[in-house]
Amino acid sequence: MALKFRLFPSLRTRLSGLLVLTLLFSMTSTSVQAGTIVRVSTSVGDYSIELLDEEAPITVQNFLGYVNSDVYNGTYLHRVVTDFVVQGGGYRFQPFVGPIDVVAGPSIVNEFGAPNFRGTVAMAKLEGLPDSATHEWFVNLSDNISLDTNSGGFTVFGKVLGNGMAVLDAIDDLPKINLGVKASDAPFLAATYNDPRDFVYINVEVVERFSESAHVYETNSGLLITSVSVNADEEILSLNFNTITATPTLQVQANLNSVLRRRDSFVGIANYSTTDNRLRIPALEVTQGDAVLLFTNVVFLLTDAESSIFTLESYDQ
Repeated sequence: MALKFRLFPSLRTRLSGLLVLTLLFSMTSTSVQAGTIVRVSTSVGDYSIELLDEEAPITVQNFLGYVNSDVYNGTYLHRVVTDFVVQGGGYRFQPFVGPIDVVAGPSIVNEFGAPNFRGTVAMAKLEGLPDSATHEWFVNLSDNISLDTNSGGFTVFGKVLGNGMAVLDAIDDLPKINLGVKASDAPFLAATYNDPRDFVYINVEVVERFSESAHVYETNSGLLITSVSVNADEEILSLNFNTITATPTLQVQANLNSVLRRRDSFVGIANYSTTDNRLRIPALEVTQGDAVLLFTNVVFLLTDAESSIFTLESYDQ
């Protein structure tokens, strides 16, 4: 999947700085979240988590350390127990090697406080060892109150926002396979399991605000999050872009390490055509801090195939 961007022919285009200027002067206010927001992109869909910065500060900082180091990007969900938990953060698949462990940092002090209700996010740990959590985490699919008294209580450090649980429930509904500890109840996308490429993979990014839009651009961080149908559903991908330059022209570079194969297309998905090398985003939510504006018919042109750099060509407001 990632190599396709490098194979596209290079093109040149004129850039427009109007978008950036419009963002600076035309934004409207939106609500502010209390805690840090992370967006989890999966092979099934995206959901967001609000972290409990004040209630579980040690656990949140530990989690963000892995997120900001891109440790979770490209990992797969290795344990999904029906109506119980969706667990990941532990393993990634390496071709010709197989599942490999994510490098774990030191264990952290248990900060149990909030109950393990449906939609909460908690750290996994070893049975009987309250202070053994490192990098694996899970989302509660039910009110798992038994986890509140087991091993000193499992520390809840976040909660799923909006309609995000619909994505987790869809993952829970997938068929699962047991391949041992590194894939004890691993959901897979194909009708019949073939190999670990069928697993549900994830990326995790810190974002400025909660949004359920499929396509979001943050002017402060320069992050563009999107899902793309390549050549009319030849491939369906989730991927992120990072801003190379914003003024006087806007250029973004595809983060090839963020590319995930998605199971399904959806209404409003972006489209990329290898015929004209244009990425077309039907509706792009653009944020700057606590402000947001919607742009439609946003078109980026691939101008540097070797570096996977796209240039803003046109848009409607």
